[in-house]
Parts: sequence; structure tokens; C-alpha cells
Amino acid sequence: MARLPRYVIPGQPQHIIQRGNNRQAIFAAVADYQFFRDALVEAAAEHGLAIHAYVWMTNHVHLLATPERENTLGKVLQSVGRRYVQYFNPRLSISHFS
Repeated sequence: MARLPRYVIPGQPQHIIQRGNNRQAIFAAVADYQFFRDALVEAAAEHGLAIHAYVWMTNHVHLLATPERENTLGKVLQSVGRRYVQYFNPRLSISHFS
């Protein structure tokens, strides 16, 4: 079943949770957190998302952020997701989860 669309009010802080597929780990090394952070900072600046606070867990991320426009959250999360998946998935075959 498809996820319901996010309800976004521009200019109002939002609590955003981004989980790994089937709640699997999305971070396995310190470099993974750093890459995700860098991708998020770039996408937030490009699309107008003010990030106030964040929490990185091994299998999900919490953000407290304020979008400038209604489509800001979707654009930021799509951009970060595309970049991070291309970075992270090839590393799975390297077996750094041991």
C-alpha cells in the first residue's frame, strides 16, 4: 500500500521520520552518518528547508525542520534518498556489517 501524502504547512516546524526499508539499518559506519548529513545539508539549502534539530539512529532519522514551501519536504527527502542509496547500497556487498 502506498504511503499517504505528507501534510505540510509552509513556515511551520515539522517532525519528520525517515526509516530504512523494513526498518533495516541505514547506517553502518561513521562515514555513513557523515555522507547522509552532507547530502541533507545540501538538499535543505537548495530547496529551502531550515533544520532545527536531528537525531540519527541506526535504522532511522528524526528531523525537526521548517519547510519554506509545500513541496520542500518531498524535494529534500527525494534528493537525499537518491544520493544516499547510490552511496550506501554498493557498500552492502563489502560486508561492513560484520
